Amino acid sequence: QLQLVESGGGLVQPGGSLRLSCAASGFEPDQVYIIGWFRQAPGKEREGVSCISLTYGSALYVESVEGRFTISRDNADNTVYLQMNNLKPEDTGLYYCAATTGTYSCRWGVFDDWGQGTQVTVSS
Repeated sequence: QLQLVESGGGLVQPGGSLRLSCAASGFEPDQVYIIGWFRQAPGKEREGVSCISLTYGSALYVESVEGRFTISRDNADNTVYLQMNNLKPEDTGLYYCAATTGTYSCRWGVFDDWGQGTQVTVSS
């Protein structure tokens, strides 16, 4: 089981930027980990925003953030980042970091370990 700690959320105006960080610990040997960023907006289903393979660097994005968000990983520090540019009010939500050793996917149902979340609010 991984322990995941998110940080970097806050209040930003439309068009602004934030960088979220997900620090992971408790890795098991010989496992291929997928780390994902998910968000939950009021009255909305949990949504996979972007996911990345720690081993291979392959990344997935939901269409609504394509070209605006970039996911990356620093394996030396066991940290995954989500750079969010040109933020929109609809990006508002509680952002979670999650991990799985299963299928390369950005569907929240396949992720096993979750952080506590960091709030992102985009408002003028």
